[in-house]
Amino acid sequence: TRTMRKLLASQLDVHPEAWMPRTATQRFRWGRPMNNASFEVKDGERTPGKVAVFATCIVNYNEPDIGADLVKILEHNEIPYEIVAKEKCCGMPKLELGDLEAVERAKNANIPVLARYARAGWAIVTSVPSCTLMFKQELPLIFPDDADVQRVKDAMWDPFEYFVARHRDGLLKTDFKTALGKVSYHIPCHGRVQLVGRKTEQMLELIGQTVPVTLNTVERCSGHAGTYGVKVATHPTALKIGRPVFRSMAKDEPDHIASDCPMAGHHIAQGMEQAGTPARAVHHPLTLVRIAYGLE
Repeated sequence: TRTMRKLLASQLDVHPEAWMPRTATQRFRWGRPMNNASFEVKDGERTPGKVAVFATCIVNYNEPDIGADLVKILEHNEIPYEIVAKEKCCGMPKLELGDLEAVERAKNANIPVLARYARAGWAIVTSVPSCTLMFKQELPLIFPDDADVQRVKDAMWDPFEYFVARHRDGLLKTDFKTALGKVSYHIPCHGRVQLVGRKTEQMLELIGQTVPVTLNTVERCSGHAGTYGVKVATHPTALKIGRPVFRSMAKDEPDHIASDCPMAGHHIAQGMEQAGTPARAVHHPLTLVRIAYGLE
């Protein structure tokens, strides 16, 4: 409500017009199987044949459909999975605030759990680039002598890095059924700095070999930058920074816009709306893959 947004502005410094995630009525972890071990584990040359899903805060509390779509894709490809039973925030928001004590507390909560999966040969996958980056790069840099941190780093995958490698192993289904049409895809900053290549783009191109996909890829900062995009003092600047992205994403009136970073995706949609070129649909790329497979 308008009253609540004014309260958030005065008490928490959240700009009254900034997009804010809604709290999901049904969390990702509620009412769903925590694992599916009914499929045979098929390790590839490049990929482990079983996946541990680190849910992330935004998937668990705000956008559970993203996690559900990841699980549906794994099941369609007959990949055994397990949702990590116990997790804490990865610590990236605290790292951006310089709160290294909180980062260490998060590390101490998550790493022992994730290291057990790593030792047992699981691929660990998160659907949010910031979380993947935290385990792949930031924690290993901060705690270089922690063997379990390094072990988790080696087991951590971006979901599209995993699926593209799975395809190279000959173990990913390509029975896509639904055309995606025109897709404007944004590569977020925390995806680029992982240095794994443009894997989401490659996956969308793979879909395009079977069903119609016209892809417009935009590789530039959206301007959101975590809390920078929502604070009273910086939200207007974040929208200005994002204008080139908003214009590029609106090119050719796409049927879908997508970003691996949910926050960036919604920030872009807000900027496009304000520019008079509203997006028809905003999806996470995992949702686009689920749609392309024809899964409900």
